[in-house]
Amino acid sequence: MATTIRWGIISTGKIAECFAKDMVVDPKTFVLLDSGSGLRTDQCDTFSRDVHDVVHKVAAVGSRSLESAQSFIERALEGDKDVKGYGTYAEVYADSNVDAIYIGTPHTYHYENALCGIKAKKHILCEKPVTSNAAELRSLIAAAKENNVFFMEALWTRFQPLALELKKISESGVLGNPIVVNADLSGDFDIRNIPTTHRILDPKLGGGAILDLGPYPLIWAIITLFEHPSNNSTKPSVTGSILKTPITGVDANTSFTLNFSQANLSAQAVLSCSINANPIGAGGNGVTIRYEKGIIRVGEPIFCPKSFEVTYLEKDQQGRNRVVKEEKIFFEYRGGGWYFQADEVARCVRDGKIESNVWTHAKSLLQMEIFDEVRRQGGYVLPPGVEKVV
Repeated sequence: MATTIRWGIISTGKIAECFAKDMVVDPKTFVLLDSGSGLRTDQCDTFSRDVHDVVHKVAAVGSRSLESAQSFIERALEGDKDVKGYGTYAEVYADSNVDAIYIGTPHTYHYENALCGIKAKKHILCEKPVTSNAAELRSLIAAAKENNVFFMEALWTRFQPLALELKKISESGVLGNPIVVNADLSGDFDIRNIPTTHRILDPKLGGGAILDLGPYPLIWAIITLFEHPSNNSTKPSVTGSILKTPITGVDANTSFTLNFSQANLSAQAVLSCSINANPIGAGGNGVTIRYEKGIIRVGEPIFCPKSFEVTYLEKDQQGRNRVVKEEKIFFEYRGGGWYFQADEVARCVRDGKIESNVWTHAKSLLQMEIFDEVRRQGGYVLPPGVEKVV
C-alpha cells in the first residue's frame, strides 16, 4: 500500500505556493523525451514518474494571519476544505494530522522555523539555503538526530529527472573525466527601484546573490565534480570574490572558484551569481561542463532546466578534436518539478531514515561551508543577531 505523507506548509509566499500546487499533481505524470535523427541524434523515449508507493496530501497551511493562510488555500489548493488554515506557525507544528513540514520562509528564518518543527517531532523539508551559515545547520542536524526525525534541504534540482540523466552520462566514462564547470545564475532585480526591505536587498533577510542564487550554480558543481566517482567525496579549495552594492551592503555580484585536486580528478568549477544582471546564458545555456571527450550544455533556467545537449568529441589524425555525435535531450512534465524531492522525503520517512542518501546532510554542510568561506573572503557579514548560531 502507498505511504501517505501529510504536509504542513510554513509560509505563504511564491515558492511555498509552487510546492503546494505540486503536491496535488497526479503522481502518474510523465516526462517526455523528444527525438530526431542524423548527426544530431536527439534522444527518444517516454518516461513516467510512475509513483505508486507514496502519496502527498497538504493537511495544513500556516501564515502570520488566518486570512493569509485561507487565501493561500484558495489560490494554491483550489479552496480544499480538508486543508486547515492557521494564523500562526506554532499551530501547524502542533497539528497531529501533519507528518512533515515544508519551510518556505526567508533564509534567516529557516533555523528557528526548522528547529520548532523538529522539536515538535515533525519531519522537515527546508528551502535552500537551508540556514544562514554552517553552524546553524550543524545545530539543526544534531536536533534532528536527537528527535529522530527526517531533515533535508529542499535542493529540488538534484532530484529532477534531467539531473539524474545528466549524472548517469557524466559518470559513465563515455566523456572521460570532467575538467571545467562554468555555471551562472543571475537576475536583474532592478535593485535601484525596489524597497530596501525587499528580500534580495535586506541583509536581515540574508539578501544578496550568494545565499539566494548561489545554491543553483553550486549544485551543478556538486553533481558533476564533488559526486563524481573519481573525486572520492573530497572537498574542494575555495576562492571567492564579492562586489557589494552601496544601497544596503549585500553582495550584488559574486563569483567563486572551486578546485578539485585529486590523483584521479583535476577539475575546476567557475561559478557566479548577480542580482543586477541578466543571466550569462540568457536564452541559451546556463551551465557548461567540459570533459576530456566532450561537452554537456544545460539549458536555462538552471534551477529547473528542461533540456541538455551532449557533444561527443574524438581526436583526428592531427590530434585535433572533432565532433562525432551530438544529442539533445528534452524533458517535459506536468507541474513545476517540486514533487520529485517530496517523493524522496516520503520514501525516507517510510523507511525510517533521518537523512537522504541523495542530498545528504554532508552535502548541505559542504554548500554552507563554501558560502561561509566566500562571504568571509568577500567581507560580507550579516547584521548582529541574524545568525542564531555562530
